[in-house]
Amino acid sequence: MKFIRTILRFPETIAYMLQSTEYEAGAYIRWFWRTRSFGSVMNRRELDATLIARVIKLFVGGGMILEILGGVYLMIVGTVQGQWAYLVMGGFIIVAAPVVWAHLVLVATTLARMLVIEPRRNHQKQITQDILTKHKGITIAIAGSYGKTTMKEILATILAEGMKVAATPANKNVAVSHYQFALNLDGDEAALVIEYGEGKPGDVRGFAQTTIPDIGIITGLAPAHLDRYGSVHEAGKDIFALADYLQDSRVYVNEESALIRPFVKPTHTKYSRKGAGEWRVSGVQVSIDGTVFSLSKGARSISVETKLIGAHLVGTLAAAAKIALELGMTDDQLRAGIAKTMPYEHRMQPYYLGGAWVIDDAYNGNLEGIRAGTDLLRELEAKRKIYVTPGLVDQGDETEAVHNEVGRLIAGARPDVVVLMKNSVTEFIVAGLNELDYGGELRLENEPLRFYTHLDQIAAVGDIVMLQNDWTDNYY
Repeated sequence: MKFIRTILRFPETIAYMLQSTEYEAGAYIRWFWRTRSFGSVMNRRELDATLIARVIKLFVGGGMILEILGGVYLMIVGTVQGQWAYLVMGGFIIVAAPVVWAHLVLVATTLARMLVIEPRRNHQKQITQDILTKHKGITIAIAGSYGKTTMKEILATILAEGMKVAATPANKNVAVSHYQFALNLDGDEAALVIEYGEGKPGDVRGFAQTTIPDIGIITGLAPAHLDRYGSVHEAGKDIFALADYLQDSRVYVNEESALIRPFVKPTHTKYSRKGAGEWRVSGVQVSIDGTVFSLSKGARSISVETKLIGAHLVGTLAAAAKIALELGMTDDQLRAGIAKTMPYEHRMQPYYLGGAWVIDDAYNGNLEGIRAGTDLLRELEAKRKIYVTPGLVDQGDETEAVHNEVGRLIAGARPDVVVLMKNSVTEFIVAGLNELDYGGELRLENEPLRFYTHLDQIAAVGDIVMLQNDWTDNYY
């Protein structure tokens, strides 16, 4: 019965796999051939029923039906005429149908990319550029391996206290997102805040040329998307294409990111938990309820408080504060804006669960995010501390080294319980834990969905549970 359900759902599964890999043939084929059970592919998400997804389902499903009918016909002929060759050939055709059409669909997908997707994308980029070139508001672009959405939300929230602001929504940070953002502008915004994604060489440069930024913020560099970039250095070159576009003026860089330092120039404004540019930070206090600190420049001092938790966010707030003040906001507006900043969905977002605090950092996807999360877990007081992660994806040749470091960072935070979602990197994390002689309880989970669904049965009163990163279905 399960086999029949898997076959009936196979066209949808193929469409889902292609959509999840952004219709990249190489990534799709690698995922296809390492998959052991196609009935278990769509564990975490569902297919977004776009036009191209529906066409793929129809193409694969219709092709399989025709091939299977052809195989059945040959088997009938073979049975009637006593021709064993026809029987064998018909049976082979039926069995091979899923594999054949899972590969033939690449022809249709490639044609769709050439004839429909790419021309449409180029047209959308031109419209985006035309709209933003004419827009009179100041455009602030944000790039980096991590922390982009958090910086964008913080900056937009603060600026909104003193001016009309528009920002790209959620983590929508690719060309089509910029196009949709531009189309929805009123035209009278004083500031536009645009997030740049990065996935392959040339992405950031292309986004800068399309969105025409006036100010650039680079939030950090960490191993990510190395399957496409090849090295962290190449990823850094792409991210710093934003600084190149701005000719290194009005560029803010996070100096707490060690990997970013070779790219930093004297003309860049540096920010960290110590301050931003000439503004200095002091008096930082962190709790599960939020963070307080003071900003000072000479005799001028501004005390602020936020619902965001973690000292790692102080530098981000300081940089946003400096930009806001330079754009003309008053001290009172700045205080009010920072007071409205709060944890964003799945990014160090705390919530109460049966007497325990859960910190949801599922959208973290890099080593620096792991470092921030483990630092925060170590700082907070709790009856019992539980740390949960599946590890990180897209680490390329650095996979083992990165996950050894993940294990060491977790061990250094000294949680009472470590829960690892079992996959291809688990052994590397365990090796890192063992390096520092982690002595707490280690659990390996084979069913992530079941674990997260029953989290209320695991966490107890007084616990703090840190959930870091997600592991999408196209990784193993």
